[in-house]
Amino acid sequence: MKFVLPFLGKTKKGYLDEGIRDYADRLSHFAQVDIPVLKEKPAKKIPDDKIKLLEAEQLLSKIDQYKKGVIVALDPHGKMVDSEELAALLGRLQDRGIETAAFLIGGHLGLHQSVLARSDQVISLSKLTFTHEMTRMILLEQLYRACTIQAGHRYHK
Repeated sequence: MKFVLPFLGKTKKGYLDEGIRDYADRLSHFAQVDIPVLKEKPAKKIPDDKIKLLEAEQLLSKIDQYKKGVIVALDPHGKMVDSEELAALLGRLQDRGIETAAFLIGGHLGLHQSVLARSDQVISLSKLTFTHEMTRMILLEQLYRACTIQAGHRYHK
């Protein structure tokens, strides 16, 4: 399976960028990992909903190239999943022959409704609120954890 995680803009915090690279490297032992960094839209004097729409267009156009894939959006109102449930979700996708899973994280304003509507799954990693940059690292760690659960490794214990 291939994981695609398009990021809206570069990760500005060095410690988060280091963690993202670490977990992406670990995850690459189980699956292909593609993390395209999309250009951030300037937010000055643009209404929030317009920013979210522009970001949505970028995210959706980036993942349109994956025909045999699924879109998983991260949203606070999505289905709350724990690590075992995420591992089971990945297992079901693999059983269905899904080649690519695109995980979409919104910018600081979250995801536009058009992305949520287009997604095959909408999940939440926590009831807590994280910055979109922290969410990047947390998601990669959880994908790595899910893969280790599937493989029966001790990492999760």
